[in-house]
Amino acid sequence: MSLTTTIAAPFRHTRKERLKKNEIVYYLAFERGWMNIEQATLLLSRAEEEGLIAYDGDMIRPLFDVGGVEIPLGFKPSAAVFRTSDPQRELMDRIARQGEIPLTTVTSEMNALINQAFDGKIRPEAALVILARRRGVPFEDLLPALRESVLKK
Repeated sequence: MSLTTTIAAPFRHTRKERLKKNEIVYYLAFERGWMNIEQATLLLSRAEEEGLIAYDGDMIRPLFDVGGVEIPLGFKPSAAVFRTSDPQRELMDRIARQGEIPLTTVTSEMNALINQAFDGKIRPEAALVILARRRGVPFEDLLPALRESVLKK
């Protein structure tokens, strides 16, 4: 969430749908003072990897609804925005947390779904999405990262 919020901030502040890379870096590093130039550049690389932004020539556009992102008053991104996330692990944690079940139970349900219901013909990411849907756990925000994870493998 913090990465999405951090990326949404310059677009919301400027009320523009597309910004140049240097405009975003300036906003993050100088206008807000949230990070230095290198960190802002790294953040943009992470956002592109996570499927949050896309480059159109020299312009950057968000691939999510910026208006739907709530930026809390006094928001400042934590160091977590620089860590690469494991969407599979995050979804497993969500399912366990919301269902108030151990992580080992989620893992065993995922493996049972893969091996018994689909004869090993689906990936763990897909099995987790099915489990999340069955349990009513929100997962839509992780879909781009899960999709990217599958494509990398």
